[in-house]
Amino acid sequence: MSEAPFDTTDDAAASRARQAANPDPAVGGVAVDRLRSIIDRVERLEEERKALASDIKDIFSEAKSAGFDVAVLKQILRLRKKEPAEIEEQETLLDIYRRALGM
Repeated sequence: MSEAPFDTTDDAAASRARQAANPDPAVGGVAVDRLRSIIDRVERLEEERKALASDIKDIFSEAKSAGFDVAVLKQILRLRKKEPAEIEEQETLLDIYRRALGM
């Protein structure tokens, strides 16, 4: 298997090193420190989101191995986010549509 023409991890590290070496506080009217702070915060949150997604996946795997239906669990989670009136309206429409289709 051939390697990729470039490693994005190394490119990102090199880019950060170049940025750290440039002490100019403003480039083209942009507050460099503020911009860097925003980008760093977003990158940290994206890493946390990735870790949380992995944790959630592990929980669903655990639920599946315990005999629970993961699709139904996800449906329940979606329902719990809705208002009771909205759930009732959807269930009523679902019932009407089922009867209309002879189900």
